[in-house]
Amino acid sequence: MMSLLALFFGAIFVNNILLARFLGCCPFLGVSSKLDTAKGMGIAVIFVTVLAATMTWLAYTFILVPLNLQYLYTLSFILIIAALVQFVEIVLKKVQPGLYKSLGIFLPLITTNCAVLGVAVINMNEKYTFLESVVHALGASAGFLLAIVLMAGIRERIEISQNMPRCLRGLPIALVTAGLMSIAFMGFSGLIK
Repeated sequence: MMSLLALFFGAIFVNNILLARFLGCCPFLGVSSKLDTAKGMGIAVIFVTVLAATMTWLAYTFILVPLNLQYLYTLSFILIIAALVQFVEIVLKKVQPGLYKSLGIFLPLITTNCAVLGVAVINMNEKYTFLESVVHALGASAGFLLAIVLMAGIRERIEISQNMPRCLRGLPIALVTAGLMSIAFMGFSGLIK
């Protein structure tokens, strides 16, 4: 049980998928300008990542390995993730049309979000059990949510600042902020081994 907790908190803080592994930076910078949109994107990523980790582990363990087709893992993982994102898109369009419209193009981009694929590949490379894969996926996607919500909060505050030089407004200050957040998260590196 303690190893699962360590895996979970390590995925959130020590090996944060955005700020330590630098996966998923496109939606991180694209959607993090508004707090509500960032929360919605983070929750969608949690849902897709946990489902993708579950489905890819099952596919790899029970289909690819027994048939000696491990070399097809990238293709099969991408197909599974694309199908799951389509499912999430249909559900959000029906249940939360406002969130669906505010996410815009970034929702289909979860399909190509390297953070979701990265979690599935990390689970495979680390040879995690099914439960470890799910816990790692939940921790990594919770770390994504934490990072994107923190970034959105900071960007909203920066946007109302009157003292920001014009050359730093927009993406330049977002990149500087992301770098500073990454440095701050490096402080957690000795927390869990």
